[in-house]
Amino acid sequence: MAVSEEAIAISCDGDSLIGVLNNPPAGVARGVLIVVGGPQYRVGSHRQFTLLARYLATCDVPSLRFDYRGMGDSCGDLRTFERVEDDIRCAIDRFFQSVPTLKEVVVWGLCDAASAALFYAHRDSRVSGLVLVNPWVHTEQGAARTYLRHYYVRRLFQSSLWSKIWHGEFSLRRALAAFAKLTIEAIRGGGPGREAPETASCGIPDEPLPERMENGLRRFRGRVLLILSGNDLTAQEFKELIGRSRSWRQLVSSDRVKRCDFPKANHTFSRREWRDQVAASTAHWLTEW
Repeated sequence: MAVSEEAIAISCDGDSLIGVLNNPPAGVARGVLIVVGGPQYRVGSHRQFTLLARYLATCDVPSLRFDYRGMGDSCGDLRTFERVEDDIRCAIDRFFQSVPTLKEVVVWGLCDAASAALFYAHRDSRVSGLVLVNPWVHTEQGAARTYLRHYYVRRLFQSSLWSKIWHGEFSLRRALAAFAKLTIEAIRGGGPGREAPETASCGIPDEPLPERMENGLRRFRGRVLLILSGNDLTAQEFKELIGRSRSWRQLVSSDRVKRCDFPKANHTFSRREWRDQVAASTAHWLTEW
């Protein structure tokens, strides 16, 4: 019997969300909810989410990918990743209604969708696992440190930079000004706090984003697959955070967390080989527990 792929409507606080359900014929107890980072919709960059869902279906894993309110084909007002708890909850409700054999769900998220998943997962007993791909832990201070340690060093070895210098197309004054600004941000003690919103989805209001995400991971008791790209400043900022924070290191080094690194991959896994590796790693991890 062929794998079913169908568009479904998801009711969410009076609005209608549009999703695509991939449901293999084998009745299984664990499915994957693909949560989309923004600004993005359910197909994903380079069709990654569509291809991931179809690959999982060949492994007898049902999946649901959907658009938040205000994104893609869904109705409602646009909201940030820190305000999508209801969207995720309603999508899980619909997932369970559509696949009666489901008993648990894994939430798969890239970038700020991974952050949204961390805010939500500990609140819903149906969520047994998380796949966190290049999690978004951005602060001004953290981003500045990452740029200084990774972008500028790598830039020095790029032929395009020296070509611009040779042809007089490089402004040393602007480069030094940008470097000085980043240096100030990197050493400024109060930088991260400015990133916090008025209210927090997880943790104490006005806490910086990394602390709220750490709180979400600590409160979640399920399994976690952490996927990190090597050629991505978002992933590098997350790695820098782990390197500085003992509490983060303890969390990600626990037995319930598995880490997969793809040294050459960029943020959205734009090459087919990278997308295939992520899909295969996800499917294999789902069979390990």
